[in-house]
Amino acid sequence: MPDKETEKTSLKGGPLNGVKVLELGSLIAGPFAGRLMADFGAEVLKVEPPKKGDPIRKWRYLHEGTSLWWYVQSRNKKSISMDLSKREAQEMIRELAKEVDIVIENFKPGTLEKWGIGYEDLKKVNPKIIMVRVSGYGQDGPYRNKPGFGSIGEAMGGLRHLTGFPDRPPTRVGVSLGDSVSALYAVMGGLMALYYRDCKGGEGQYIDVALYESVFSLLESSIPEYDKFGVVRERTGSSLPGIAPSNTYQCKDGKYIVIGANGDGIFKRLMEALDRPDLRDDERFATNDGRAKFADFLDRIIEDWTIKRELKEALRILDQYDIPAGSIYSVEDMFKDPHFLARDMICEVEAGQLGKLKVPGIVPKLSETPGSIKWAGPKLGEHTEEVLKETLGITEQKYKELKDSGVI
Repeated sequence: MPDKETEKTSLKGGPLNGVKVLELGSLIAGPFAGRLMADFGAEVLKVEPPKKGDPIRKWRYLHEGTSLWWYVQSRNKKSISMDLSKREAQEMIRELAKEVDIVIENFKPGTLEKWGIGYEDLKKVNPKIIMVRVSGYGQDGPYRNKPGFGSIGEAMGGLRHLTGFPDRPPTRVGVSLGDSVSALYAVMGGLMALYYRDCKGGEGQYIDVALYESVFSLLESSIPEYDKFGVVRERTGSSLPGIAPSNTYQCKDGKYIVIGANGDGIFKRLMEALDRPDLRDDERFATNDGRAKFADFLDRIIEDWTIKRELKEALRILDQYDIPAGSIYSVEDMFKDPHFLARDMICEVEAGQLGKLKVPGIVPKLSETPGSIKWAGPKLGEHTEEVLKETLGITEQKYKELKDSGVI
């Protein structure tokens, strides 16, 4: 057991300092999970195909051939280039598995098994290994072998059916929400398994995260409502049926304000702010189930008030009455917002030839062992030589042979 001073020094590197992670995934869900672990001190070894690298290096806006997204998604990681389809690379993965705590992968189920580096294969060389597996439909079931992306998970998981207005086709959120939610479950599962192994004396295990199930888990009361009453929740635009008042309202200057006054006490304060004591004291609106029956009526009352005021004035008044309200931020608004800046949600890092680059800050915030951004996403294969020589003891001659043969 380490002494307290050693332990305290170790924690300065983050709560996951000393945890080693091997990331075999690409694009979003698996690598986002790896990024979150790296933010909090884990040593994350990211394996990428030689020459091409992770496809996300070429997604969205590029600077000199590299995506700006890459610098965020792979920050704090070490990049190893390795062709996993080659036997020598598979042997090295099995050797690396002896040295790591967690493996993250988001290949199609069966792919790693085909290469001899699936969970059962790695468990033979390291019984304590934890493997976090993210896929479209999970590791078993009739859809196991179907290709799956976050967008498909959002559709099958029920989110797309609920997104948009009822008189228009289903739409999407402007980010890869299905992948990101799956990554959060992947991190949670990996850390629960790590706790079980290291604090409860348990063995290693694998965590099975399906994209569609991660999205499905967000559906709140949809399942029991359908089971008991046959209710199918539908698209409702900006309103939240059954919970009132909670909506988006237009202001005098054409901007929009979001108001959530669905708490009983908050509703009374809102009516005071709107100078409507008649509605504040109306017993029909005393609780949410009553207000929900008159949601459209209440929305009209509220927008009649907001449409006469510019956004800043409406926010000022609602703040005085302690009403949850806010404007709809663009990224430009975030850059200027004093609260974002005060909480270090927009940080600056050095990104090689790109120079200084602003990136999202760390979430969540830990009081004693906060996360940190040590470096931006690395060059392809930047750490291959370091990791293979220091971790696997590969000689200079062997390294050259692997490089010449295209294995790394």
